[in-house]
Amino acid sequence: MKLATLCYVKKDDKTLMLYRNKKENDYHEGKWNGLGGKLEPGESPEDCAVREIFEESGLIVRELKLKGFITFPLFDGKDDWYVWLYFITKWDGKLKDSPEGELSWIEDDKLHELNLWDGDKIFIKWMFNNKPFSAKFNYENGQFIDYTVNFY
Repeated sequence: MKLATLCYVKKDDKTLMLYRNKKENDYHEGKWNGLGGKLEPGESPEDCAVREIFEESGLIVRELKLKGFITFPLFDGKDDWYVWLYFITKWDGKLKDSPEGELSWIEDDKLHELNLWDGDKIFIKWMFNNKPFSAKFNYENGQFIDYTVNFY
């Protein structure tokens, strides 16, 4: 089981996205993602989000907004992934070169045009709603199968 965060840093009508093209043996290579990663021992999801955003972008988080939670059973073929999703609307600092890939501010209405995981194309629009959600996205051998969702 893997515990992780997925974060979307906001600036005006743009979202900071990461094109995964630098990390060796990256399961996400060639895809666009938000920022985030695995929780380390003793971290809360919020601690992880703040740390990962700083490590991947150089930005210092001032405020997190929890938007949802997603379960990805056997996403990578080995582990179930449990992921907390956040919007970050208050932050400081300047972008640095990311060790994970190329960072880019993408207009919100263009996010669906990126090479995202198929499930991301579904849930990313939920991030802009005022209702928190909990979902389960099923993949098999890297291919999207289906999902279920509850809004609260």
